[in-house]
Amino acid sequence: MTQLPLVRGKLTPDRELADLTWLRVGGPADWFFQPADVEDLAAFLKGLDPEVAVFPMGVGSNLIVRDGGLRAAVIRMGRGFNGIEVEGNRVTAGVAALDAHVAKKSAEAGVDLTFLRTIPGAIGGAVRMNAGCYGAYVADVFVSARAVTRQGEIVTLTAEDLNFQYRQTDLPEGWVIFEATFEAPSGDPQELADRMEAQLAKRDATQPTKDRTAGSTFRNPAGFSSTGQADDVHDLKAWKLIDDAGMRGARVGGAQMSEKHSNFMINTGGATAADLENLGEEVRKKVFQNSGIELVWEIKRIGDPDGSRRAE
Repeated sequence: MTQLPLVRGKLTPDRELADLTWLRVGGPADWFFQPADVEDLAAFLKGLDPEVAVFPMGVGSNLIVRDGGLRAAVIRMGRGFNGIEVEGNRVTAGVAALDAHVAKKSAEAGVDLTFLRTIPGAIGGAVRMNAGCYGAYVADVFVSARAVTRQGEIVTLTAEDLNFQYRQTDLPEGWVIFEATFEAPSGDPQELADRMEAQLAKRDATQPTKDRTAGSTFRNPAGFSSTGQADDVHDLKAWKLIDDAGMRGARVGGAQMSEKHSNFMINTGGATAADLENLGEEVRKKVFQNSGIELVWEIKRIGDPDGSRRAE
């Protein structure tokens, strides 16, 4: 039995993760840690056996936990890590702050982070995945982030350190970001609010927001997100390739590619993680057969499909 460090936060063994993900699937984590504050997180990482894998988890909006669960210490930050501060054109947010809340609070202060309004999840995941839409990305507004290393040291990360790319960064294994600072242009608060309302209306009209999904299933092969403009080109958008391969509405068990937006995967009720992943792999296969293009998963998949519970 692994000896774990003493903590001030909450440490739970064999915590089921399905209820913490938007797709509502997956097995348990060996350990689930909710740190009280940054010092608690640093002490935990420093004292944790180096052999134990660490997985920082946000709100589970872009995640499939496999049915066998996860042999790791899953770290999830909540209260105490969700603050949002605006000073001039700079916005500093804790990793647990929801993207939508950051967009709204910034807009109220006349700072334009409106692209975050329709992105599901929290700031930690947004930084880690270089989230973006309407042609804007976290990388465009990123100033710095603060993180705790696997050895328990607190460090500041620059854009160069993270090496932002389309839907990915180079955050070292086991490091846990706890806050990020952005700098964005000024804007009229009412105009920013109106723009966000329009973005929400467009999202609700085109995406299955009432269903259990995890956002976009696959990255766009074009290497950029939709711009939202009338002259946007769709040839290398994942949804177009899925449509062309005849996979809109395709099903495996309780998993389905949405009829409303074919790059969204739905748990229609009773889907297992295996159903979802198998459906995704079938879509990838059909798209490759049809177009010669290999779709890359945007949804992160972790854990083991059976009971051995090894982290990916």
